[in-house]
Order: sequence, then C-alpha cells, then structure tokens
Amino acid sequence: MTLTSRFIVPLALSALLASCASGPDNSVAYVERPAETIYATAFESLDRQQYALAAARFDEVERQHPYSEWARRSMLMAAYANYESNNYEEAISDAQRFISLHPGNRNAPYAYYLIAISHFEQIMDVGRDQAATQQALLALEQVVRRYPDSRYATDARLKIDMTRDHLAGKEMSVGRWYLRRGYHLAAINRFQNVLREYGNTSHVPEALHRLVESYVSLGIDEEARQVASVLGYNFPGSEWYEASYDLLTREGISIGEAIEQADPSFMRRAMQRLFG
Repeated sequence: MTLTSRFIVPLALSALLASCASGPDNSVAYVERPAETIYATAFESLDRQQYALAAARFDEVERQHPYSEWARRSMLMAAYANYESNNYEEAISDAQRFISLHPGNRNAPYAYYLIAISHFEQIMDVGRDQAATQQALLALEQVVRRYPDSRYATDARLKIDMTRDHLAGKEMSVGRWYLRRGYHLAAINRFQNVLREYGNTSHVPEALHRLVESYVSLGIDEEARQVASVLGYNFPGSEWYEASYDLLTREGISIGEAIEQADPSFMRRAMQRLFG
C-alpha cells in the first residue's frame, strides 16, 4: 500500500513559511530558526515529493530543537520521508527511535507499521536469501499483536499472508532443487516444512504432489498413496492431483479407491500427520 503525506499527517499546516538553505546533496546548512519554520519548509519539501530533502529538514528540527513538540513530530515525519525515498534503513532507524522515546504516543502504531513495510518492501525473489522476509514477517506480526484493531493491522494481515507465501515459495524452490538431484530425504523435509509451517499458502497442493514424487522415487508406495489421497481429497480438481494420479497410475499404484473408501477419520489422521 502506497501512503501519502495526508495519510500520515491528517492536518496540514495552514501556511508555509520561509525556506531553509540547503546544499545540492540535500544537506541543510545550520541557520538557527524557530522549530515551526523549519518544520514548515520540511513539510513543503515533502509535499513536493522532495523526500530526501524533506528528511534532512525534519532532522534539522530535531537537531536545533531536540526537546520540543516539533522535534517529536519531525522524528516520525523524517522516517516517512526516508521510506518514500526508499532509504529503508534510515526509515526503520527513525521509527525505532521514535518508539523508544515515545512508546505511548498515539502515533506509535504507525511507527511499528512503518518499520514493517520498510522491511516488507525489501523482500527479494525466492532465489535470494530470505532474511529480509523473515524480518518483515516478525515486524508485521508485531503490528497485529500490539494493535489488532488498528487500520494498520488490517493491511499488515494481508502482507503477512503474502510474506508467508513467499517463505513457502523459498522452501519449495530448495525442495525442488534437492528433488532434481535425487536428494529425496532432504526434499521431503522441505516439502513437509511447507505443510507444517505454511499450510494455508498457495504452495500446499504442489508440496503434496512433490512428496508423492519423492516417496515413489524411494519406493515407499503406501506413503505415496496416502499423501496423494490427501491431495485428491482436498484439491480434487487441481493440476497437482492430476499429476500425482498419472504418476501413481504409471507406477501401478491404485489411488482412486483409496480416496473413495477413505472415511473422514482416516483423512483427519492423515492430514494431522502431514500438517502437524
């Protein structure tokens, strides 16, 4: 979700005052001015989408007037400006500092949310290291845990689902790599982890099919049949069930009757074993 300055600050200043001097590298020269004047020019830069300059000017408010109300406001605004300029590390640092200094402030929920989305937007593709994805998940879960009824929690829950799906995708990628190279036990561990840790993601049908493939390769026919039965029971029209059915048919392993004759208690036990 892309945020605008109106979302962050519901009440804009009614008048913008004189500008501070600034250098070409967005540094702000030290010229002593009232806090509200520096804040106004920082907000003007933000409104013009000059985010790096805005962040520097909000920092200047705190530098010149560290214990003022304007400094408190500027700390979070600098975090937002850094976020908009894709300077995520600074955004996270500013937001964390705001929380440490003002934990009970009414804007603390947004500070936690800003940390979370700054991590979220650094998520790389599944071929890369997923440390940022793990950090994003922890930060998003913290927003939901601390402020479950806030407007930020609603978006955080959606992003949690996306993040978990991404982590499951990484597990699947590694599992496929093991499977292609014949490391079947290592592959099975990865696919089982998808089922146990990310059992509500879009990768579950494929994970079940890949388990079937792994068990067939190891000659564990009954295990392959049971996993395929769970796949067919829960995802009967999926391409992955069709692939498992074709594979077992070629291997002479019957599955159709197993699904038809399976009672609900059998399926519950099988799913409990697979999904943990």
